[in-house]
Amino acid sequence: MPDQHMPAEWPAGVHPPGSESFEETAATWLFDHVPADYRLHGVLRRHPVALSRLAVRHVSACLEAAREGYRTARVDLRDHIAPHALDQVMQAYLEEGRRLSALLREVEAVDEALRSQARGRRAAAADF
Repeated sequence: MPDQHMPAEWPAGVHPPGSESFEETAATWLFDHVPADYRLHGVLRRHPVALSRLAVRHVSACLEAAREGYRTARVDLRDHIAPHALDQVMQAYLEEGRRLSALLREVEAVDEALRSQARGRRAAAADF
């Protein structure tokens, strides 16, 4: 297989699209970034593209929750923790927001590759 240019946001440990182990490594990586109970659903193992769509939604929701927490933390917590602790909470939200934003870009890259591969399979099946 020729060398492929992988996007900067491509996650380490996920083999390139088109490789024999791409879907397996993508699914393993995606399962590490969604709730553990997602592993109970066989359909998500059989159809990694379905798992990737759920992962995009899940990570997006987590990012939005971190943003909402950041916006509301000072009001929600000002009567419950010391100002220095509140500053630390705000910092935690900032760091989590950055981490989740980067993770979302990675999940979206894997999702796009899985969807592209699935479209290719469907098109090939339709031509047959």
